[in-house]
Amino acid sequence: MCGIGGMLGAPDANVLQRMNRLQQHRGPDADDVWMDERVGFAHARLAIVDLESSQQPMHGASGTALVVNGEIYNHLELRQHRSTYPFTTRGDSEAILALHDHHVNTAPHRPSPQDHARWIASLDGMYAFALWDPSRQQLLLARDPLGIKPLLRTSTPDSLLFASEAKAFRAHESHVPRLDELALAARLVWEYPLDGTTMLQGVHQVRPGTVECWTLNEHGHPVLEGMANIERQSLCPENQWHPETGAASLLETFVESVQQRLMADVPVGIVLSGGLDSSLVCAVADEAAKRAGQPIPECWTVAESEDNPDWQAAERVASELDLVHHQHLLEADAFDHRLPRLAWHGEDADVTVMFFHPLFEHMARRVKVGLCGQGADELHAGYPRYGNLPQHGALLNHRMSALPDDLGSALLDGSLSQDDGWYTPNHDPSRITSDLQSMLNFELEHGQLSNFQLRLVDRHSMAHSLEVRVPFLGTSHRQAANRLPLAWKRGAAREEKAALRQAADLTRLPKDIVRRPKLPAGRATSPSMLEEFLAGRASQLDELLDRYRRWAPVLKGQEELALGLGLFEALHLSQDGHTKHHQSIDQLLTGVISP
Repeated sequence: MCGIGGMLGAPDANVLQRMNRLQQHRGPDADDVWMDERVGFAHARLAIVDLESSQQPMHGASGTALVVNGEIYNHLELRQHRSTYPFTTRGDSEAILALHDHHVNTAPHRPSPQDHARWIASLDGMYAFALWDPSRQQLLLARDPLGIKPLLRTSTPDSLLFASEAKAFRAHESHVPRLDELALAARLVWEYPLDGTTMLQGVHQVRPGTVECWTLNEHGHPVLEGMANIERQSLCPENQWHPETGAASLLETFVESVQQRLMADVPVGIVLSGGLDSSLVCAVADEAAKRAGQPIPECWTVAESEDNPDWQAAERVASELDLVHHQHLLEADAFDHRLPRLAWHGEDADVTVMFFHPLFEHMARRVKVGLCGQGADELHAGYPRYGNLPQHGALLNHRMSALPDDLGSALLDGSLSQDDGWYTPNHDPSRITSDLQSMLNFELEHGQLSNFQLRLVDRHSMAHSLEVRVPFLGTSHRQAANRLPLAWKRGAAREEKAALRQAADLTRLPKDIVRRPKLPAGRATSPSMLEEFLAGRASQLDELLDRYRRWAPVLKGQEELALGLGLFEALHLSQDGHTKHHQSIDQLLTGVISP
């Protein structure tokens, strides 16, 4: 786990070193840079596997260079299949170099993006990597199928820049951050950034489940040769599913996923919210640990008070399963104290998910790896909106109509461009919310999972140098979930996430925990504190809504985002914003409201 960065074209060691410093929270254990006359790589390491070696940038037997962020869970199997490769480490990352060398060096022609996609598809894990092949002058940028690990890119006049976080681009003096109004419009409608966009102009994400091939033209400028799909997410529901036989099989896929994610040479813990998903991780931890030959992980919970339902449910789960349970109450000034750092690390307008910061901070004092329950609601249709798609579609259309006319039209008229980070030419809520399968496919592929849930977990855990893994997104479990009949996810005659709850019934979880309804994580953890915080800043919110009056109609009903926009502007759009993340909310917002 780490922070990666780099540049294709006009590499500069000073820029690469500054990239590492801006992402040092992602990798405090070691850092290094490497460059030749065409490309440069930066790497800040959080050592999880093979602690004594596996430093990066890493070099292959044929002269290739690699920086990778993430974990390859099947690396031992891949090593066995490439036994003639001269491995020099015990780590998982080197398997990528071995695969590349085998498949590319035996190819009769210059490898195409599709050729690369085929060998990358054999990786089972969460990853974002950059690989430079000097003999073919080819740079690969690749990202895991669900987008668990981030990879962003932007351009300057002479270079393609890429990194784990957008803040790393501040390392290059030619990068001037500007707001992408069309991307912001989509984010305010859908509540998460769409496709490969970010809130910054010209800063785009490598699409999850794709590989991009870049090279330099005759003038030394970066050009995209092409891209190819490694894996796309799409539901393929079967006609029938029988809990008497299917529940045990579904549970087994999840145990396998948890077992895989215990791969570490450092301590591992579990995020326990008290909801079904994190509770299920805890419920199978004993069996998964036995199979993996690892200690049973301890678990962590935070909430605003001991009366909080999530706190009480988490206590019950840990007690029933006899797990070591670490509990921490949020400090009274948590929002005031922590929101600037939340905004700095989150790179978005989030304000309600403040609890992530103290949760991961406490975990990082004892472990280097955490397991969480993210991904279950997207795979198993857990969100309340899935139960009333017409109502959700009406809300999205209402917000769309509240956008400035030019932006609302651009999202609907079929003119969205892939060059600007859009995957499809339009995003019409009426079409997307027309049926459950369309909605689930959209949220798996267009941002709810990668740009919201997984971004939150990645940025805020790595803010504390903690790697968090997502067992619900393991290959065998997501494939099994994609085959479930829709009625076993959210049918009129059954509870939501019905198949998953049938599987959970086979564990030692109390039945009332298995049947707990879905609650929104941020507001469920600290509802009173959030409302009190926002009420105390009512006048400041009014000033911000006046500043963002162009957006005021679509902000109605989600006014707290005005606060998030103010912090985003102060930290990510101001030229010196990267030097201000230790300032208070008032200091940051004063500079925005009264510049």
